[in-house]
Amino acid sequence: MTSYRAIAEALSRWIDQVATTIAAGRDSLRKKPYVQLAEQPDGTFALREGVQGHGPNFLGDEIRITDGRVDVAAPERLGEILKGAHVELVLQPHRFLFRLLELPGRASEFLEGVVRAQIDRLTPWTVADAAFGWHSLPDNANDRIMVTIAATARALVTPFMNAIAALGADTVAISAALQQPEPNLAAIKIYEQKAGQAADLRRIRRILIGILAGGGALASVSVAANGVIGGVIEGRTEDITGRIAERRAAIQTGHGTSEAAHVLEQRKHEIPSSVIVIETLSQVLPDDTYLTELRILGDKVQMAGVTRDAPALIRLIEQTSHFSRATFFAPTTRSESEQSEHFHIEAHIEPVYTPGL
Repeated sequence: MTSYRAIAEALSRWIDQVATTIAAGRDSLRKKPYVQLAEQPDGTFALREGVQGHGPNFLGDEIRITDGRVDVAAPERLGEILKGAHVELVLQPHRFLFRLLELPGRASEFLEGVVRAQIDRLTPWTVADAAFGWHSLPDNANDRIMVTIAATARALVTPFMNAIAALGADTVAISAALQQPEPNLAAIKIYEQKAGQAADLRRIRRILIGILAGGGALASVSVAANGVIGGVIEGRTEDITGRIAERRAAIQTGHGTSEAAHVLEQRKHEIPSSVIVIETLSQVLPDDTYLTELRILGDKVQMAGVTRDAPALIRLIEQTSHFSRATFFAPTTRSESEQSEHFHIEAHIEPVYTPGL
């Protein structure tokens, strides 16, 4: 019973993933109107560009969002505008916590992972409880990246999302207005929810279940046909298997023991020695370098630690006869309070070792 339940749960998860992919593809092909609601200093919201043929706040009424509900004199008219649209809510800066993070230029490829890893340290919320976004600005002169992070509690923005979704919006995005707006950036998007996708997912899921049921029926027919024809094929399969076994035994006669010994001897010389790897690293790494993690994975070694000059380690490692193709497999970071760099290096272990470096 447990195995059947596990199979059913795995199948349900697979159906959900396929339905999500199909719905996302349909959304990318469907053009949706864009509406922006910008929060004013007095707490009201103004309709801005994106609604064709109308100027800002063309309803002429104050729009407020209180306790997860939209308070407006003409809710039906606002509902017609927001139905099926992509709505962006731009909230005032005082609702967010802004932090500046300085990273090495090489960290641009791993920026999302680095920001997620720093949320617990930079904000009072965990990654699961926070709604956050960022904007990066390269500093080419110093080979650095200046990242502006905006974050708030997810529970704070949820009432705004629910209020707009209740009016029929297809997608609701929350953005943080900058304290000092920049020419090319007015706000930082911190959260997005596809409110209108739930109904599509349910409909697509029913269609997929029907397709799987039809496939199951065809599979049953195939199994029945296999039972009828299997007896004929089984005899021929056994005959061929017997001939293969005889041929294999004739080839291996008198060579089994020597071949096995040869294979063991070859593996002995080809598999890297962990002791030699550790000893070589202890001689190569400078005194200001400390390893916090060391992993030997087949013919590769991965190490993480702290040093004053991470790029110099690549050159020192490759100068030995024991390693080659040394490279960084994660970004090198340096915090504002430290002078050392946190590095992650991976190198290929040469299988044949010679005395000395």
